[in-house]
Amino acid sequence: MRFTHPLTILPLLVALMLSGCATFDTVSESISGIKDYFTGGADNADPPSALVEYTPEIQAELLWKESVGVGTDGQTLKLVPAIGNGRIYAADRDGLAQARDLSTGNLAWEVEIEDENGEEVHFSGGPGLGVGAVILGTNDGEVIALNIENGALLWKTSVSSEVMSVPVVADGIVIIRTTDGSVIALNEKTGQKSWSYEHNVPALTVRGTGAPLNIEDTLIEGYDNGKLMALRLEDGKYVWESSVTIPKGRSEVERLVDIDVDPIESRGVIYTASYNGGSAAVSILDGDVLWRNEAVSSHTGLSQDEQYLYISNSEGHVLQLDKRTGSSLWEQKDLHGRKLTAPAVYQGYVVVGDIEGYVHWLSSTDGRQMGRVQVAGEAIDAKPVVVGDTVYVYAKDGTLAALNAR
Repeated sequence: MRFTHPLTILPLLVALMLSGCATFDTVSESISGIKDYFTGGADNADPPSALVEYTPEIQAELLWKESVGVGTDGQTLKLVPAIGNGRIYAADRDGLAQARDLSTGNLAWEVEIEDENGEEVHFSGGPGLGVGAVILGTNDGEVIALNIENGALLWKTSVSSEVMSVPVVADGIVIIRTTDGSVIALNEKTGQKSWSYEHNVPALTVRGTGAPLNIEDTLIEGYDNGKLMALRLEDGKYVWESSVTIPKGRSEVERLVDIDVDPIESRGVIYTASYNGGSAAVSILDGDVLWRNEAVSSHTGLSQDEQYLYISNSEGHVLQLDKRTGSSLWEQKDLHGRKLTAPAVYQGYVVVGDIEGYVHWLSSTDGRQMGRVQVAGEAIDAKPVVVGDTVYVYAKDGTLAALNAR
């Protein structure tokens, strides 16, 4: 279904708001903005920029490439590879989970998870890693734990709704974010619920939720109303709440300020960004907003080095921000419309994946393109994972690849 005229927007909006809690993934699974949703994709009005030829300053090398089933099967999910114990763990939408050797990509184990009726489950968030478990969430509101050594099923637990973020495991507690606004704590060994915290979500939201951030036994959560909240890891007790972005505009669409990115922290400061409400820095002590930059928004994510933040916005631009002030220092626009992943920092470079399966290396000094390589035939939407001198990327078609640059 595609909407090409503004008059088609009004009845759709009414239907969405009457549905109670509608998300901007109903019409198109792969969105990069409100315009994408109503027009059926950014290619209708603002196609991805063609890749320009340039002289590479680095050589990108593909170390290995393997397949993880159907990947996300074309859907927008939070299936992001996790790394630990010398292995990389990944899952696809159709219930397949794998562990592979970091250096070679060789398969360590593989399992296919089914429900009680013998039907495949649909993974939507994860994996998260605990001491002995690989944790995954499903579209049907289940949390599944697998043995980290061999993939054997440890337990299944039902939660209140779909899990659209990566589970976080800390001190034997599994923290789950669900799309209905709940935060749920489960015992890592048994799956038994320890506590839950419920938070209302707006009637209209962008699909997705950010993963919780655990800092010294305090959980930091971003919500669809533009607020950041701190809870105690031990028992889920409220610590503080901060309005990091303020909804503006007359319509529900204009007032969308969902915080769907994973927050990051450095030296007692939390950095986050929202879909349409800018980016911000917040004190971990009391939630005090240290700065806001309303001009730089994101629903994909951000990363950092010692001095700077790097962020991909919905236009396909990558920006560098000063961590002290939030001011923008450079903006890379050559990849406009290419639906970039959240950036990853890699040895003085900034690495992003794009809609056509390319991985791009940018200079952290000025954002210029340094090198690129195509590793998949479909989009990469999971944030690249950096370990040592290797970058790991996971594409929507199930391609899992390891790269480096020299």
